[in-house]
Amino acid sequence: MLWRPFLLVLFLFLASYAFSNIGHAHSGGDFFAPWWPDREIVARVHVPDYHLSMLEFRSSDFEVLGVDLKNKTIDLYLSHQELRVLRERGHELTLLEEKNLLLAPDQQYKTPDEMTAFLREVNQRFPEITKLESLGKTVEGRDIWAIKISDNASVNEPEESKIFFNGMHHAREVMTPEIMIDVIQKLTLGYGSDNTITAWVENNEIWVVPMVNPDGNNRVWTSNAMWRKNVAYSQGVDVNRNYPYKWGSCNGSSGSTWSDTYRGPSAGSELETKAIMGLVSRTRPVFSISYHSYSELVIYPYGCDGVRSETRAVVEPIGTEIGRLLGYSPGTAWELLYSVDGGDIDWLYGEFQVLPYVIEVNGSSEGFQPNYAKWRDKTVEKNRAGWRYLLERLSGPGLKGQVRGASEQELAQGEVTLKVFTVQAGARTLFQNYRVNPDGSFHIILNPGTFDVEVTRAGRSGPAHPGLVIGNGRLDLDIIL
Repeated sequence: MLWRPFLLVLFLFLASYAFSNIGHAHSGGDFFAPWWPDREIVARVHVPDYHLSMLEFRSSDFEVLGVDLKNKTIDLYLSHQELRVLRERGHELTLLEEKNLLLAPDQQYKTPDEMTAFLREVNQRFPEITKLESLGKTVEGRDIWAIKISDNASVNEPEESKIFFNGMHHAREVMTPEIMIDVIQKLTLGYGSDNTITAWVENNEIWVVPMVNPDGNNRVWTSNAMWRKNVAYSQGVDVNRNYPYKWGSCNGSSGSTWSDTYRGPSAGSELETKAIMGLVSRTRPVFSISYHSYSELVIYPYGCDGVRSETRAVVEPIGTEIGRLLGYSPGTAWELLYSVDGGDIDWLYGEFQVLPYVIEVNGSSEGFQPNYAKWRDKTVEKNRAGWRYLLERLSGPGLKGQVRGASEQELAQGEVTLKVFTVQAGARTLFQNYRVNPDGSFHIILNPGTFDVEVTRAGRSGPAHPGLVIGNGRLDLDIIL
């Protein structure tokens, strides 16, 4: 009878474990990881109430692959058990044609090694206008490459505005590096022969990171074509839920390691995140586009439900125009999909005043890894309009220049600010409190109108520049303290 006490203890332990995992998806700990869903089914759910259904799926921690807003469908990646749950709830769904999820994407897509070879070849062919730089190493020792395209690529020129494009925060989204390849090829091959491209390269610093997450992408090629995260801690972290701004603050990520939106053990913990944060803090871009797939969306800050950007009068019309050019739907993440916290665009905007956008390329008919021969060229050609528009917008309405006379310490600590007021019918409204960059430069994107600008220096008032009229072009202004 000595086994009875043992069985009782075992029973109590297992019961405690089972109850401790109820609602585990929203807990921070993971000492006992819950059962990992054996997902192998892609289902398209037809939803009469899109937002209500999305809330249901997210609260159940179903993996959302993409959406079709026009046809009110949501694609889910499910286990057989999750499929049964959906059917029991009465959802109308269609099972999509299953593929072998261990089968790698079409071979024409780039592996991390092939991307490295491509970037080195570009740098060797165009040494005057490109600079290849490793932003750091991944867990598995791969370089996170950035390439700078500018007329004097080896020189940091404060008077030149910066712009930043990146792809593949999520490992399975193999079309996004192809768009980065197209950006690089168009700018390098067109320099000196295309007047518009030549002007962009001569007047700006263009930074491109084709693969933010090369380790995760290697796993896509070697073991699991649906892998999304990096490979840290064996189960990986969603790099685009790991940025520090509002990290883990609004149910826009998961604290469970098994979740595909696992935010990581701490804000900014991941090597991939640190690499992008380092580049941005050093270069201070005016615009950025982070490419993802799929759903044909243009997303702008903020990601948490109900929150809008402080300068939405500028941020949102630009996103809307990109959407018009691409035929994509514009909006915040919480309007179009669901709440997101720890995303790169919120961090870029909230911490560094970048005007950032996520573009979700391709539709539900193409998915994450569309047939290369059929969709690659169509996709990159269609998306040229988006990145070209932002490059052109750098010379559009705005205020650009240098602040001279401040100390390096004041600039580095963000103590020199420009208060920008809109002026209408004699009334002033504060539009933006802009922190001047550490090199003394500033580039503030505005709409046409009349503005007053006041300089503050460590909290003290400086020179004022009233009645600045911004038309359809950029106004250049140097400020002497």
